Amino acid sequence: MTEKKPAKRRPFAPVKPRREKTEGRHQTERQAAAHRRQQEKNRADRAEGRIVKGPASAERMAKRNPGEVRITELIVSELARAFAVILKLDGPSDQLMKAFFKSNPMLGARDRTIIAEAIYYGLRHLGGIAWRMKPVKPERAPRLAALLTLALQYGIGALGESSLAGDKKPLENMLAADMGKAPAHVRAEMPEWLYALVREQYGPDADKLFEASLQGAPLDLRVNTLKASREEVLAELSEHRVEASPMRFSPDGIRLAGKPGLIRWPMYQEGRIDVQDEGSQLIARLLSARRGEMICDFCAGAGGKTLAVGAIMRSSGRLYAFDVNEKRLDSMKPRMRRAGLSNVHPIAIRDESDNRVKRLRGKFDRVLVDAPCTGTGTLRRNPDLKWRLSPEELERINAVQKSVLEQAAKLLKDGGRIVYATCSVLRRENQEVVEAFLAEHPEFELLSATDVLARQGVELPEFQKERFGEYFVMLPHMHDTDGFFGAVLQKARVKAQPPRAE
Repeated sequence: MTEKKPAKRRPFAPVKPRREKTEGRHQTERQAAAHRRQQEKNRADRAEGRIVKGPASAERMAKRNPGEVRITELIVSELARAFAVILKLDGPSDQLMKAFFKSNPMLGARDRTIIAEAIYYGLRHLGGIAWRMKPVKPERAPRLAALLTLALQYGIGALGESSLAGDKKPLENMLAADMGKAPAHVRAEMPEWLYALVREQYGPDADKLFEASLQGAPLDLRVNTLKASREEVLAELSEHRVEASPMRFSPDGIRLAGKPGLIRWPMYQEGRIDVQDEGSQLIARLLSARRGEMICDFCAGAGGKTLAVGAIMRSSGRLYAFDVNEKRLDSMKPRMRRAGLSNVHPIAIRDESDNRVKRLRGKFDRVLVDAPCTGTGTLRRNPDLKWRLSPEELERINAVQKSVLEQAAKLLKDGGRIVYATCSVLRRENQEVVEAFLAEHPEFELLSATDVLARQGVELPEFQKERFGEYFVMLPHMHDTDGFFGAVLQKARVKAQPPRAE
């Protein structure tokens, strides 16, 4: 008899909504009229900036100036509940946030927005928050961490007296702390080891990169040219009063001024647009895919670049999407259907040496290696990554990158092209990996990424080639994109040997 395993504990227990008891199923006409009058009064109170839910305390009923954020006790307590799990840094914050909000179905849209923004702010500035709170650790005092985060965002005046309770004095002391006395890596909001690595690589530019990584990322769209043109999508967005503009570099890209809930938009549901950072769109173009070719996306993930390459191929040829994560590949399938792509073949593999990979060696015209990486180029979107990384994890990832590039290169035909790409800003994961590969494989030549893109009508800044040589590099503080790296490697054609004389 096998021992029964204990039930897996969820990070957030769901909060069940309470059901109000009613005396009867149907309202009388008088009750219905009273209900309508109360609704009208509530709308009028909201228009005047009053809160109508909860006890009618002076704090809740006070008028607010337009645009002024008012932090309720509910927001503080729920943010503290989220921090109690998320600040342990035991997993990706986006997944933990999703679980948290799923467990809180009764939270209103306004409260959800404030809490989500506070979580991201807290993760971006966790170094400074921890320094202000010492010797107390934020994960051990989540309510105090929540109050400090909200006060840093909105000012202590946004917090009501009931929220502050007995924490007002310690909170004021933390806010008064002189950050000028904090170590340099704390002021940069970076772990000490990562701060030193970036500072050594970027020199004076490191401060700009640190600052840019603390900002929120814009919402970028890629137009699916199988179904629409950029001009058509921009016109439709303008018609619906959505502020949008064509991207600076990507010919298929659009940048939105805000962050609307676009998954309900017909143009998204019909596959005319997809969400993709501008730098990621350009990585797909580095491959220079052509119609009818046999192409491999070696680390496809959820398929953002796969879909972009498929559209460039006009849904022709064969596009294999390999990944070790079957669930992520499954999430690609509905996106493929929306995009109208019929040439994509998702295949889950065990690792880069899987037999299904070996059987296809020497068959591909082009291979995209979107290698596993530290994700240091995406800190605007994933601020928890910097706190979860370690030097040991970087070494492990680095070994995987070298192995993946080595195995992926074997898939190429003679004369084929491979693009090695990451969303990292670290030279160790980028240039050093490519340089080591080229030293072992003289049959490969490094092409100019700037020239490859120029032939497709993509004009990068004039300093690009002088600063980064033959490599493709995008950085938050220079290009206002996520951090990306790309190298275009061409495999030499083997010359046919003349027939030997008898």
